Amino acid sequence: MECYEASVWSLASRPGPALHGYDPTPGPVLLSQHRAELQFPVSRVDRLLREGQFANRLSSATPVFLTGILEYLMANILDLAGKEACINHRVRISPEHVQRALINNENLRRLFQPSAFSQPAASPPAPKKK
Repeated sequence: MECYEASVWSLASRPGPALHGYDPTPGPVLLSQHRAELQFPVSRVDRLLREGQFANRLSSATPVFLTGILEYLMANILDLAGKEACINHRVRISPEHVQRALINNENLRRLFQPSAFSQPAASPPAPKKK
């Protein structure tokens, strides 16, 4: 059995819009996820950000940026999980492969540990007044 060798693409290697030249001909209306060449839905992330009321105001680029980050993380996790499945001579990725991929990668392990976001950073004790 041969494993599928997929490398995680980088944003720099993706084809983008032309940097110079303006095409005045009207084209089809594109969704923001298609304009940013993303697979994840930008509109859903935008809606969840606005419903969550994380900030009073949001830039129009915020959901696009966050969607790109989420897509990049998922691509990395699925790539590592696919390698774990290949090591175990499996064709399909199971939840155990994802879990092992997260445990074996130091950066992802630190990101997904339970105390990653729940505790604030320790601050030095305040000086005592005399």
